[in-house]
Amino acid sequence: MSAEALRAPGFAAPHGFFTRRGGVSAGPYATLNCSLSGGDDRAAVLENRARAAGAVGADPARLVGLTQVHGAEVVQVVAPWPPGAGPRADAMVTDVPGVALGIVTADCAPVLFHDPAMGAVGAAHAGWRGALAGILEATLAAMAAIGAAPSRIRAVIGPCIAQASYEVGPDLREALLARAPDDARFLAPGRPGRWQFDLRGYCAARLRAAGVSVGAVEADTCADAVRFFSHRRRVRAGGGPIGHQISLVACPPRGRDAA
Repeated sequence: MSAEALRAPGFAAPHGFFTRRGGVSAGPYATLNCSLSGGDDRAAVLENRARAAGAVGADPARLVGLTQVHGAEVVQVVAPWPPGAGPRADAMVTDVPGVALGIVTADCAPVLFHDPAMGAVGAAHAGWRGALAGILEATLAAMAAIGAAPSRIRAVIGPCIAQASYEVGPDLREALLARAPDDARFLAPGRPGRWQFDLRGYCAARLRAAGVSVGAVEADTCADAVRFFSHRRRVRAGGGPIGHQISLVACPPRGRDAA
């Protein structure tokens, strides 16, 4: 079975929001685990990442990732670095043809960006802390710094934990409302002292407020154990090892913005 990817209609850059299916890892990492930091066999993860890169037409040697930290730092990629050597950041941008940007997630939102007029691409890891801190706007600013324009950028939010699965406590609610009281609209009532947070809707609203066209590939990573790894589902089950799916976008060759 080849690496299984979900595509966003109308998103012209080579890309894929990969599921957990189509890899070589075993046990709790079965099968397309693409995280090098979770305890899985390194050779298996590298094979999985190579399969994902190949599925979008990218050279696995030109696939780069990050040490994701739930912050708002963005790096510009000017040349590939070795697997597992990515800087501590939560988003990348590039205008270097052939470079592929990879974000790993297990409930957080992967967000891919593309300016088809110039070919620049970006990829961001948006958990609630990073989204609240401004990782999406920081990615747009980094794209603008290399010549992209928000009015031309298309952003797509990939599979992430859905509101029905995402119970949160007072810490998230207080942080969210301290920034913008109107953002209470992304919280639905839950159990006493708890709320259900719409991460996808929150990310989309932040992007639209920045003037960007937004789409989404909707799936609930927590509820769909067949297709996705999920941190929240792992916690509910009592912990243990966990894999991560990968989302990729590759910078197209000059003069071509379609896969």
